[in-house]
Amino acid sequence: MTPHDDAVLFEQARPNLLGLAYRILGSHADAEDAVQDTFLKWRDADHAAIENPGAWLTTACTRRCLDLLRSAHKTRVSYVGTWLPEPILTTADGDFEDASTLASSMSTAFLLMLERLTPKERAAYLLHEIFDVDYSEIARTLEIQEAACRKLVSRARDNIQQSQVRSVVPMRRQEQLLAAFEQAVATGSAGPFANMLSEDIRLSADGGGKVAALGEVLEGKALVLDFITDKLHLWWPNYRKVPATINGNLGLLLQQEGATVGVVSFSHDAEGRMTGIYVMRNPDKLARLDETVIH
Repeated sequence: MTPHDDAVLFEQARPNLLGLAYRILGSHADAEDAVQDTFLKWRDADHAAIENPGAWLTTACTRRCLDLLRSAHKTRVSYVGTWLPEPILTTADGDFEDASTLASSMSTAFLLMLERLTPKERAAYLLHEIFDVDYSEIARTLEIQEAACRKLVSRARDNIQQSQVRSVVPMRRQEQLLAAFEQAVATGSAGPFANMLSEDIRLSADGGGKVAALGEVLEGKALVLDFITDKLHLWWPNYRKVPATINGNLGLLLQQEGATVGVVSFSHDAEGRMTGIYVMRNPDKLARLDETVIH
């Protein structure tokens, strides 16, 4: 292949690499760094010796992500307040199945669940369950035996299934939940919204120590409803609230003087109840919001 062909091949692979890196790292900025590092390694590689460029790129990107994940873990240990994944605006150009797959594998709840797995469990699960890579190739990527690879995926799958973080709620139901949430914030009254929440709903906010945000995770319907009707009702009246698809699910952009100063995303259970509310206020994590990962 010519250098031009090599560059074209990489650009074709870039969306999938970026989607993989974002899911592993929970950060669009770090994912872009991982993909750029992969490109530099690809540019300098002996392409004549590479039998399967797609597999080579996936392996190189995954390994770079695992390196970055180790550094990120050290940073998150000392993170100020609650850490949440960097939100992204998403679109799915395809049928309902495409949109559902995107929503189930990129939601805030799913990314937070991945944080509870070991780095290799996370990578193995994503490669096999989301990107359809076979066990033998994943084993080579992670430099482990195939039997060990299968165990990693099995453990990760069990944890994720138990947490039910890949439930997909129909868009009509998401619209109803969002409208009820906005009504509760606007009026200071729970109203019908109270019946739409799970008993163990959690509300988290990430300010990163840069802006004021809730310092702890609230858990339980009563605490969450009180916070929404007593606090958010007073704090958010001047924000322009714009519905948007965030990490594959319907959420809100909070805007002030034309700038997005907050993002609200949600998680749901299989019965269509709201199980999580995630408020991103950290300006560093809002800086790339207009860039999209759709794979």
